[in-house]
Amino acid sequence: MSPPAEVHPIEAESYRILGSRMELASLPPLMAAVTARVAHATADLELAASLVADEAALAAGVDALAAGATVVTDVEMVKAGLGGIDARCWITTATAAAGSTRSAAAIRAAVAEVADGAVWVVGCAPTALVEVLEQALAGRLRPALVVGMPVGFVGAAASKEALRASGLPALSNVGDKGGSAAAAAAVNALARVARGAGRPGSEALRR
Repeated sequence: MSPPAEVHPIEAESYRILGSRMELASLPPLMAAVTARVAHATADLELAASLVADEAALAAGVDALAAGATVVTDVEMVKAGLGGIDARCWITTATAAAGSTRSAAAIRAAVAEVADGAVWVVGCAPTALVEVLEQALAGRLRPALVVGMPVGFVGAAASKEALRASGLPALSNVGDKGGSAAAAAAVNALARVARGAGRPGSEALRR
């Protein structure tokens, strides 16, 4: 595996090691790009191998990012991990309702302000992903792509399973693992494609 062009030698060596430990050639181009980036960002090959997405959904995410679609994150940590992306997060001003969480409240606040075709990224709170699904089911949220990678022993795996069953264009992973770094890395991989590093089917996506 070759690293992305114009990278620091340490990153280049990291990609070389990754290429010796993980087989990506059999994956579709966008899925290969996302898997490599998540593996590189987390050093967790098991997490990267657990990713699930349809190539068409990832392509829709690339097109949305290229068109300047709004990117919404559940927490500030995901937002901070996005490189060169003007993402938005409502958690600092959100107030949790009784029996709910601030992350879920932040999603509800975002839905009131964000147009259809946004990219929704959940990397921390399962309750935020559940809220995304409920809002979509109610017809109040029509995403270009939902990146659902919350982490934890309570609700994370179930919320991602529900996302996969929802029919929404989605990228998720199976199991309890996930997290802000992984979710941000996945979006960064798609954003790199959107900025012209390659298009679906391009060999550049295998870097």
